[in-house]
Amino acid sequence: MNVWTHGTWTVKAGQEAAFVMAWSNLARASIGVFGTAPPTILRDRERPNVFVTFGPFASIEDVEVFRTSHLFRQGIETIRPLLDSFEPATFDEVQWA
Repeated sequence: MNVWTHGTWTVKAGQEAAFVMAWSNLARASIGVFGTAPPTILRDRERPNVFVTFGPFASIEDVEVFRTSHLFRQGIETIRPLLDSFEPATFDEVQWA
């Protein structure tokens, strides 16, 4: 079963396009380096400055390697000034009956 990372990103007004570009650059760069599947980004229809992202990893160790990597830290440094808040989470996939 996969381990899933999830983030809720509240972007400063007027910075939405810059956020999508910066997040996309980080996601695109991460796919080849960390062997992850392409992550998903969703935009809230009622609050267009709120985005949700999620993606699978093979193990919690892979998540930890990603989150401690220079690539991730550099990407977050670019993204953080565009944000009002960021709520990361990690989930274990559950097999449903």
